[in-house]
Amino acid sequence: MTMGLVSKKTDLYRKEIFKTLYFEKAASCADISAKIGKSIPLITKVLNDLIKEGVVIETGYASSTGGRRALLYSLKEDTINIVAVAVEQYVTRIAIMNFKNELVGSVYEMDLHLQKNDDSLNIITAKIEEIITASGIDKTKIAGIGIGMPGFINVNDGINYSYLQTGTKENIPTYMSNKLGLPVYIDNDSTLMGLAELKFGSLYGKKNAMVINIGWGIGLGVILNGQVYRGMNGFAGEFSHIPLFASDRLCTCGKSGCLDTEAPLAVILERALEGLKDGQLSKLKEKELKGRPEDAVDALIEAAKTGDMFTVKLFSESAYSIGRGIAVLIHLLNPEIFILTGRGAALGKIWLAPMYHSLNEHCIPSLSVNTQLKISSLGIDAELIGAAALVMENYAEDHLLKSHTN
Repeated sequence: MTMGLVSKKTDLYRKEIFKTLYFEKAASCADISAKIGKSIPLITKVLNDLIKEGVVIETGYASSTGGRRALLYSLKEDTINIVAVAVEQYVTRIAIMNFKNELVGSVYEMDLHLQKNDDSLNIITAKIEEIITASGIDKTKIAGIGIGMPGFINVNDGINYSYLQTGTKENIPTYMSNKLGLPVYIDNDSTLMGLAELKFGSLYGKKNAMVINIGWGIGLGVILNGQVYRGMNGFAGEFSHIPLFASDRLCTCGKSGCLDTEAPLAVILERALEGLKDGQLSKLKEKELKGRPEDAVDALIEAAKTGDMFTVKLFSESAYSIGRGIAVLIHLLNPEIFILTGRGAALGKIWLAPMYHSLNEHCIPSLSVNTQLKISSLGIDAELIGAAALVMENYAEDHLLKSHTN
């Protein structure tokens, strides 16, 4: 039996079950019933149909709570595939992932500068099509395409005001969906990192937390009351544009004094080059910092990890500045934990001491004493995982999965 032969109501129930099993990994009939608000007999019937079709499997029993142990259900490994895209200012990464957020194949990485590049959206769209075709996966087994990207993104209207304009009256999701024949969802890269941490990372089960994306800018994913908070239009979390500094250094947003003018990787790289030109002692050489920006940052991080005082100082100054921003967030929202993620988080615990030092100077002690700062456990894949989760967040809304038989 296929999805095309069931009623629209049953189709919706099936998609809700798939969505629940994606985020929970395994769940009992009672858990699914509570999650989607439908009766246990109805969920049992739909689950049995999915088992017969070979897309849902029984995976053991839940822990005992004193009574009969509940049977757990999970999705078969190849049931759902998701195309996840992580766009940075200089590099775009594309992956096909299964429902366990495991790679189907490998991550494709391409150099693509977004600034003043009118063709960047078409390049990304064409590469996604190429990767899907090369995978051999039928599009009926792909739930959708999730894309994280930098910039000022109105998620309600599907517009990125900074990059990736379509050149037409269509918004980004519609433009790409029409070309690719799959639903497309976009969101800010830092918001998706927050979603990934909440659903699959260090913030699982947390209520109030912040995810700081240390990249070419300084982004923020906001978790409030156990949910990703996007604000009215999706602009929540523009952490890097808080005016913290009495400086005339112009930010990309057109203002001055923003955190983005003092702390991101782009500024650290710029200061490293200036320092080396001025004769600063370091194991690094200028030529190591003049190639691909990603390679240059990797070289800076490696130098700092091996104790190079010049690079340690640069990262420490950045961390102290970010700490000032964290102090503002603690005073406003009182979160229990901050997770550091993004490309810069590969530096690891070197970030933490100067951040805590900054909090000691700029934050009321009674407010910050119980706030934790941690490095993400998801690493560089946080944005890809968040992009996949974005698709599944919207999965039961408007995409009809056509299941298969064995």
